[in-house]
Amino acid sequence: MPYCVVTAAATVAQEAEEVRIFYQRYGHGATKVLLIIGFAGTYESWGPQVKGLTGAVEPVDEEAPAGDDSGAAEGIEVCCFDNRGMGRSSVPANKSQYTTVIMAKDALALMDHLGWLKAHVVGHSMGSMIASKLAAMAPDRVASLALLNTTGGGYQCIPKVDWHTISLACRFLRARTPEQRAILDLEVHYTKEYLEELVGSSSRRQVLYQQYVKGLSSGGMQSRHGFEGQMNACWTHKLSTKELDKIRLAGFLVLIIHGRDDVVAQLYYARRLAEKLQPAAKLVELHGGHLVSHERPAEVNMSLMEMIKASKSNTDLEEWSHCPKKSEAGSLRTRDGDSAKYLIVTYKLLGKLQLILLFFFGAFYFILEHTRRTLRVLKPVRVSASTL
Repeated sequence: MPYCVVTAAATVAQEAEEVRIFYQRYGHGATKVLLIIGFAGTYESWGPQVKGLTGAVEPVDEEAPAGDDSGAAEGIEVCCFDNRGMGRSSVPANKSQYTTVIMAKDALALMDHLGWLKAHVVGHSMGSMIASKLAAMAPDRVASLALLNTTGGGYQCIPKVDWHTISLACRFLRARTPEQRAILDLEVHYTKEYLEELVGSSSRRQVLYQQYVKGLSSGGMQSRHGFEGQMNACWTHKLSTKELDKIRLAGFLVLIIHGRDDVVAQLYYARRLAEKLQPAAKLVELHGGHLVSHERPAEVNMSLMEMIKASKSNTDLEEWSHCPKKSEAGSLRTRDGDSAKYLIVTYKLLGKLQLILLFFFGAFYFILEHTRRTLRVLKPVRVSASTL
């Protein structure tokens, strides 16, 4: 199996421990595309994009050379992989070994392993955090950057607080079987409208449910160490103003794609990130949920191909992002400054209220669970008279 050894460390008491990253390559060509999947996902989640970009469904034979393909200059080679903590990659036990910086270094090490000097980097959800961190760390290795259903990490990972998301969170914590997890994943990943569409004589929900259960059963559900580690990576992720400036001024194109009905990553933060990365960034909003890459694969793949072609043709940043000229932007800010400030202040206040409500609900839930478990342990045991 194709693996990239990222780190190897040894102590006096222990043998060298390797962190191995499992990957697959598809297609052939001088254009390289690195796909970075999100939280609890595997490389297989990029199926619609792999097929759309390369036309291939089977991975490349690893006996073939991994470098530039001079005979397929017009083609595209894609590499996707399992992040540490998931799939066939290593699962370090210490959650401190999971940060977006460390995982970005994993991705860079994989590029080195493949002999790629530069790639179009595409990330989804947590993968978009890793991709943006990679772009800030090594902008010279990035041909273009695409961020799907992205947030800025930390408190931005908290979904919009309503009864639906609270219910999903509670059920997620209690899910123990592939069947229970599959039901939740469908609700989190897709819109209700999409799931109710008919595929032959069955609904898409029924078809996807069987696929999800099969995948979770064969590959296994994410381990506790992997779950806690990747959660730590999301929660501790942050892009500083300096890092944002490095991405914005690096000269490559940035594409942000987001589903309007995403219940995990709020659209507001994607819009705000696009504004911070002007004039390099273009925002594409699609009707879809958190896994918009599956729900709207044709539109997503078309946008990715447009980004790749525009990068090759050295498209001007302002032309790419449709960003207004500075004089026009200044006049717009002058006219709308007061209302914009009012909306921003109002939204921040509502955001803080959401955090407070979520904190109290989470504290109440965990106290309730702890009390229930304690009472179960302290429940008196019946002793029959014959044992006295």
